[in-house]
Amino acid sequence: MITPTTFNKIRGIVGLDALIQQSAENPVAIFKHSNRCGISAHVFEMLGSVTNSINYVVVQEDRELSDEIEARFGFRHHTPQAFVIKDGKAVYHASHYSIDPAAIDAEFKS
Repeated sequence: MITPTTFNKIRGIVGLDALIQQSAENPVAIFKHSNRCGISAHVFEMLGSVTNSINYVVVQEDRELSDEIEARFGFRHHTPQAFVIKDGKAVYHASHYSIDPAAIDAEFKS
């Protein structure tokens, strides 16, 4: 039986800090979502097949957090945009339709 994906909204910079700390123990997935973009909505739906939790930020609601993700991981801002973080570093990054739920799952298993 496949468990449905849990989506957790990141609550500000403090929430991001907690995720980065958590990544020392277990990988974490982060998704930057635009609520005004059809591609982002479609990719968000596709991420429902991921067997791990997805932590997300809606860029229109928390631009400061979105900018902080860009600064910390060194990838220019896009939406949609996905990361898998391990030990505080991005080991997976993709944007738009290059985001692959199976590749995200694979990062949790490696």
